[in-house]
Amino acid sequence: MTVGKALRDDVTDAISAAFFEELAMTGYGRLSVDSVARRAGVGKAAIYRRWPSKQRMAIELISAVAVAAIEAPDTGSLHGDVREFLANARAALAHPLARSIVPDLLAEAHRNTELADALLSTVRDPRRAKAGSLVERAIARGELPADTDVDLCLDLLAGPLYWRLTAINTDPGPDYLDRLTDKLVAAFHA
Repeated sequence: MTVGKALRDDVTDAISAAFFEELAMTGYGRLSVDSVARRAGVGKAAIYRRWPSKQRMAIELISAVAVAAIEAPDTGSLHGDVREFLANARAALAHPLARSIVPDLLAEAHRNTELADALLSTVRDPRRAKAGSLVERAIARGELPADTDVDLCLDLLAGPLYWRLTAINTDPGPDYLDRLTDKLVAAFHA
């Protein structure tokens, strides 16, 4: 790796960190390329060399983090997969930046259809595909019937924990994930 490449990576990392800090502090609507550049300690040109617009920067950076944040591990059982998925989701949603950013982005997506469409295709769809593999593995193992409504299972999988951590902003107790896992697995079979 050359020194120039390392410096470019360092600048990109600084911009990324500054972007998420600004997004959490000001929200998407008030976020500006100027404020991100100032926080990152770079000129605006450094940002525009990487992304042609604020929206493109937001979509690429958010997508990279959001898709990587949720995994659908294969533990060998539906119960184990759901429990691990929920633990990963809880860790991602409990992050202080995520707690500020996620509700703001959802609100902004209602006002900005171009942003909404981009986030649906770059965040929601890949995340649902990852989570869908969890349900599909359970069907393949015979733990769920072949006619299982995968989309409904995914809605159930994401909804309660998201609601608890983001909408009502209440940290669940230590046994919440175990209780939720039991309920979700039972619902998937219904």
